[in-house]
Amino acid sequence: MTSETSTEPQVLGLLERALSASCAASLRAAVKLGLADALGDTPATADDLAASVGAVPDALRRLLRSLTCYEVFAEDAEGRFGHTEVSRLLRTDAPDSLDQLVLWMTEPWTWELWGRLDESVRTGRDVFVDLHGREFFDHVHTAWPRSAEVFDRAMTQASKQSATAVAGVLPLDGARTVADIGGGQGFLLASLLEHHSDVRGILFDRPDVIAGADARLRAGGALAERVRLLSGDCREEVPADVDAYVFKNILGMNDEDALVVLGNVMKTARPGARVIIVENLVDDGPGQKFSTAMDLRMLLTVGGRKHTRQGLVGLVEQAGLVVRDVRPVNSYQHMIEAVTPA
Repeated sequence: MTSETSTEPQVLGLLERALSASCAASLRAAVKLGLADALGDTPATADDLAASVGAVPDALRRLLRSLTCYEVFAEDAEGRFGHTEVSRLLRTDAPDSLDQLVLWMTEPWTWELWGRLDESVRTGRDVFVDLHGREFFDHVHTAWPRSAEVFDRAMTQASKQSATAVAGVLPLDGARTVADIGGGQGFLLASLLEHHSDVRGILFDRPDVIAGADARLRAGGALAERVRLLSGDCREEVPADVDAYVFKNILGMNDEDALVVLGNVMKTARPGARVIIVENLVDDGPGQKFSTAMDLRMLLTVGGRKHTRQGLVGLVEQAGLVVRDVRPVNSYQHMIEAVTPA
């Protein structure tokens, strides 16, 4: 066996990785074209699908062939394409659809950021402000309103995806009031209230987010009488008179801001209040590939991070909280349960 032959798998594997952006672009194209919706339960040819989505058959066949390499769609012996468990997640009518999350993770402005990752690694800072002159979320909501809409829909999908799993394991025994800090439209809070009929809730987020809260939480909704909708910025304050504070995927901001947020809990919360933190960890569990990629994306956009287990626990303890437990929620999220000192 020659050295050239012996290294061939590694060469091919490296080049495939170098071209992996094509996978992200192909997923985005599939969503933009509406391929998953156009393909029903019966396999179809590329020609039939092209007529449905308004594409050139040969080009669409090439896109589909690429996606099948990642188990997004499958091709049979007759050259017809059918759904897989992965491609069904791109259907807009799927209860666990991820189409908007795919769009958010592949928005056109992301490509330039990834190309400057070396700069962020050298400096330890985001490159977004240098590129656009404003902080990430300020710029997205001001200059890219359509992208901001995608973000809101993506966060809704992310919340729906994990709300039931988190609510099923989040400890609220003995608590009378739970506050979901930065809780978005309130899917997790709604799930918690449905799991715990004797608990009241507070949804705390930006005014524009609160305005679009889940219908169950708004006036006339099934849970409205047990909920307060409060607008604010957790970097400035958090609600008082709360037994349990929940932070789900909020502390990925830079560590300085995260400490400010946790410090606000320390200043406001009563002694012995619970602080439940749900995050992706970069060094634990089968979700590591996803978490490490999100970690780098957060570095590029906001100078933030996804933490290691030790790093996140250390941050919580640095704020003055007492960590009681760390355990997995599912394959890609972990929960830290802490309390304010008695």
